[in-house]
Amino acid sequence: MNWIEAAFLGLVQGITEFLPVSSSAHLRIVGEFLPNAQDPGAAFTAITQLGTETAVVVFFWRDIVRIVKAWFGSLAGKVPRNDPDVRMGWLVILGSVPIVVLGLLFQDQIESTFRSMWIVATMLIVFGLILAIAEYVGRQSRELPELTYRHGILFGLAQALALVPGVSRSGGTITAGLLMGYTREAAARYSFLLAIPAVFGSGVFQLVKSYDEQGPFTLPETALATLVAFLVGFAIIGWFLRFVTTRGYGLFVWYRILLGVGLYLLLGFGVISA
Repeated sequence: MNWIEAAFLGLVQGITEFLPVSSSAHLRIVGEFLPNAQDPGAAFTAITQLGTETAVVVFFWRDIVRIVKAWFGSLAGKVPRNDPDVRMGWLVILGSVPIVVLGLLFQDQIESTFRSMWIVATMLIVFGLILAIAEYVGRQSRELPELTYRHGILFGLAQALALVPGVSRSGGTITAGLLMGYTREAAARYSFLLAIPAVFGSGVFQLVKSYDEQGPFTLPETALATLVAFLVGFAIIGWFLRFVTTRGYGLFVWYRILLGVGLYLLLGFGVISA
């Protein structure tokens, strides 16, 4: 049964990672309704995100290789420092600093307190409303080449909020991007690139830790979930970018609010535990 549950959670991870609905919240919620009825845990969540983030690397492979080559070329003096790809390399590095620092400072809370279902429900609703406001008031005129270092750091701070399940990594960064005037697609693309160092760092860290700590799933079961997340996530990326370019985030806002309210009811009536 654990293999089936792990594969199903990998499916959930793959579907929700790139949508502004919080994949960590969904893994936390779905875990309560599986036969074993338990929290998959922060380690399982971080490791399965390696699958979806590998999908990002494959999808944006050409962009990533170009950026990395330009960045290293600038260090060797072969590429101008004001080259757009060099700037993007530095922007990804700077934007990754907040989540690394805060992730280390609040590691214990991330693995315990922040996983309370009351917090998850609240974050789903609150940040759903903030996303709605951002899309309504945002000018949506700036493109990625206009991204500044100050905005890159603000994107990074928004990404760090996703350490709390229910906020959403893509939701936080996309919301910040909209509030700063970036287009929906530009905010989403930078969100995907910005997540690469943070997710791989967190996933590898938790993978090493898992050799000494036994969670609800064994490493082979977690590996299956990670593979499923990769396959499903790769299929979702392209669809999501096309969807938000033409339709916006209204559907996800309503989904977050309804899910949050539903969680409040389930917790209030004692159907699930916090």
